[in-house]
Amino acid sequence: MKKRIYLIEDDVDLCDMVRGILESYGYQIATFHTGRDARAAIRREPPDLCLVDLALPDMNGLDLIRELWTDVRFGLIILTGRAEVSDRVLGLELGADDYIVKPFEPRELVARVGSVLRRHDQLIQSARNSEASRVRFGAWTFDVGNLTLTRDDGHQEGLTAAEADLLLAFVKSPNRVLSREQLQSDHDDGDDFPYERSIDVRISRLRKKIEVDPRKPQLIKTVYGAGYVLAREVTWMVGR
Repeated sequence: MKKRIYLIEDDVDLCDMVRGILESYGYQIATFHTGRDARAAIRREPPDLCLVDLALPDMNGLDLIRELWTDVRFGLIILTGRAEVSDRVLGLELGADDYIVKPFEPRELVARVGSVLRRHDQLIQSARNSEASRVRFGAWTFDVGNLTLTRDDGHQEGLTAAEADLLLAFVKSPNRVLSREQLQSDHDDGDDFPYERSIDVRISRLRKKIEVDPRKPQLIKTVYGAGYVLAREVTWMVGR
């Protein structure tokens, strides 16, 4: 089946260009010029990926991203003319998988879109191919296939594909210090955002979801000058 992509952008000419590029690569594209229309469509039928402009006519794109991630999970790329580091960091903190600054090369757009979709698919396929698709650490159980974390008290947290990819690296190597280079996904090679900042932002997001006090992390600890470590034993679980 074709991957469904929602393009949320008020520039009609840019929408036509992006639609043409992505449809030529076999993607199914729907365009929306306001956050309100996009919100309604996403809640009716979530896509595989959203491309979101930050400067929407009826709302800030960051506000839309923040709202949507309370309800649904899908691939998310920010597509914007804002190049400020603060915007890029905030976008990543809110759950974006990537950030593309206008103007951009068509081949860059295609590569980034393919990278985010591929990461999500590979995580799901990895879980399906393994008898042990869940792993327990501390008070949490990580379901790789569903990209969810469940705490012992039943509380759940959804993960982006990027967060799940990062957590998977930790649970595969518990109590081992992993450098930022080791944690950097192979799918992020084309990212022009400094990888140190990208990893640090994703670590911060994970800590907010799993730590009792993210300012004093007990699960994912920083080893200054070396990287990060998951300071817990893990248990891979078979079946449901």
